[in-house]
Amino acid sequence: MDEQDVVRKARAFMQGLDLSNIRESLEPYLTKANARVREEELGPGESGTVAEIKGRLVITVNSTESLERQRFTICHELGHKVLGLDSSHQHVPPWGHVKRDMTEVLCDVFAAELLMPHDQFSAVCRDSEPSLMTMLSLMDAFKTSFPATGSRFARLTNAPCAFVNMQGGLVRYAAMSTPLRKLGARITLKTPIPARSLAARLRQAKTSEFQDGDVAQDEWFENWPTGLDLIELSRHHDGSDTTLSLLWFEEEDAPRMEVDRFGQRVQEDNGLDELTGVLSWKKR
Repeated sequence: MDEQDVVRKARAFMQGLDLSNIRESLEPYLTKANARVREEELGPGESGTVAEIKGRLVITVNSTESLERQRFTICHELGHKVLGLDSSHQHVPPWGHVKRDMTEVLCDVFAAELLMPHDQFSAVCRDSEPSLMTMLSLMDAFKTSFPATGSRFARLTNAPCAFVNMQGGLVRYAAMSTPLRKLGARITLKTPIPARSLAARLRQAKTSEFQDGDVAQDEWFENWPTGLDLIELSRHHDGSDTTLSLLWFEEEDAPRMEVDRFGQRVQEDNGLDELTGVLSWKKR
């Protein structure tokens, strides 16, 4: 099972449900899955537990965590049931990608589909300009965290945009918009945070506030032309050593490159070299 399989199964699960009030209540999902939720103060780093009692799924969420995290936990646990994947929870940061079992990552994808239904979310984000204001507005509207919202936004926006999750000083995950992928952009995973990025500066300063600023595009994208800038919106969580960045630039700031159907950059063909009268190979 891969992410596309999960997306298809999540949308099949949502088919026919009244999602008009899903931003306020997850009851349609709970009813369909024959599940209920209870709140309880759990241990540090424990977001939730799940059990089947008398044929009904009981999801326990940590009452000390934020509403956004509780909603994500509920949908994540529903993912285990709907996808038929056994739980292998570990004490890792929310939306972490370090040493996580793939089943947990797939259930995160399922949760994002439920919390931010494609039609509702894309209608808002496709033509919205990437910015801190846009992120805060979406987070408030869908009751979701910056990692979940930023990743979803980067995948669905019409702007050249990426969302990067970094942990322990390494790039762990990157989501890209279709326009950015068509440009052949690549962000290398499991590599150190780019030294001159805003993310690196925030991590060094151990500050947790949102900040944005201009950064060179080739600082983030592999084998990229120089002389072009992008805007980086970043936030760092020192307790979990997690750094998050939303990257974007305007269409007019995109490099002029041709990419083939495999996403590989097409090298310019300058034709034959000018004749100089000097042989270009050595005599035997």
